[in-house]
Amino acid sequence: MKTARRPHSSLLALSRENAELRVRLAEAEETLRAIRTGEVDAVVTAGKAGLQVFTLEGAGHAYRVLIESMNEGALTLTTDKVILYANQCFAKMVRSPLGQVMGSSFRRFLSAEDRATLRSLLKRTGQSGSKIQVRLHADDGSQMPVQISVRPTAKNGINRATIGMVVTDLTDARRNEEILRILTQRVVQMQEDERRHVGLELHDNITQLLCAILIRLQALAIQLPARERTTRGEAGNLIKLLGEAADEVQRISGNLRTSVLDNLGLVSALRTAGAAFEKGTGVPLTLACVQLAAQLPAGTELALYRILQEALRNVEQHARARHVTVHLTQHGEIIQLSIKDDGIGFNPDHRPAGRKGKGGIGLLSMRERATYVGGAFEVKSVRHIGTEIEVRIPLPPSATAVLTTKSSH
Repeated sequence: MKTARRPHSSLLALSRENAELRVRLAEAEETLRAIRTGEVDAVVTAGKAGLQVFTLEGAGHAYRVLIESMNEGALTLTTDKVILYANQCFAKMVRSPLGQVMGSSFRRFLSAEDRATLRSLLKRTGQSGSKIQVRLHADDGSQMPVQISVRPTAKNGINRATIGMVVTDLTDARRNEEILRILTQRVVQMQEDERRHVGLELHDNITQLLCAILIRLQALAIQLPARERTTRGEAGNLIKLLGEAADEVQRISGNLRTSVLDNLGLVSALRTAGAAFEKGTGVPLTLACVQLAAQLPAGTELALYRILQEALRNVEQHARARHVTVHLTQHGEIIQLSIKDDGIGFNPDHRPAGRKGKGGIGLLSMRERATYVGGAFEVKSVRHIGTEIEVRIPLPPSATAVLTTKSSH
């Protein structure tokens, strides 16, 4: 049996057909690439009905020019985080060619923790949009702090929801925050140096001078004749006033200096401050502390001590409280100071006239001290119920604590 052979012309025709198919395939791939990269706004096809124009959904030259001119990353994602569109700015952020960004998963640019944060955000994102701060992981291994603004978009032509996203580089903002933090540290340190200087001046000079006057006045009062009852009475009143003035100067001097903190440690200093508040105001104060097995950094102890002093000063001047509770606790590597009163409360977001900062000078000072040592500061207040101040400061890994017996003044 002989095998039939195709005519030579048939082989040539097949060869030409294959070549044409390769050209058409290359053109199709180029068209898809152009669509993915946003280089075309519409596709024109030839059919039985003649030429037909298909406008790509969402395509618009003016809109694309605007998006590409942004200094922020702009993306459109499917609900399963696949990137449908990204501008050149975002591609530069992640150090990746734009063609490799689109069609890939946005999750590859986030850590596992930030993926979970984003997932939680997308679950609660409403029409008003939401924002989070994460770190982008670029293809070259670098990381960038960014803020992601998310907003759900309308469903497209195939009834599939998408997510609009704007990614803002926070590198400069973080650098400015660090500069501000350093400046705040310097201001706080200068304040402490000045406090110490003034406290020593009061203690070494003014207090001693008042005591010397008091002694001389007492001696003069003794020398007055018994018949000078009125004069002796006035002298006694002056002696009493001078004694009170000396005690007040001594108290102010002690508040300005940190001798109790330096000599006895944080817990004893907090107890001393609480006792002084209770004695001066008559308002009961309950103090519950943990006893640290390792001493905290001096800056952390000073910040907690000063924050308690300022908080108690605010309670004395504004709260009209009947009771105050202070807790010093530890949660893992975080130490927390809580000061709670049952006073009249206030609106923490309201800024009184003539005061700077959120909630006034006192709150601003406490917030700056917490920031100075890398901590977080929060105020919760409800009118006619009371106010609670919480300060959370990270501890060195070696600082461990054991709970001591609850103590009250």
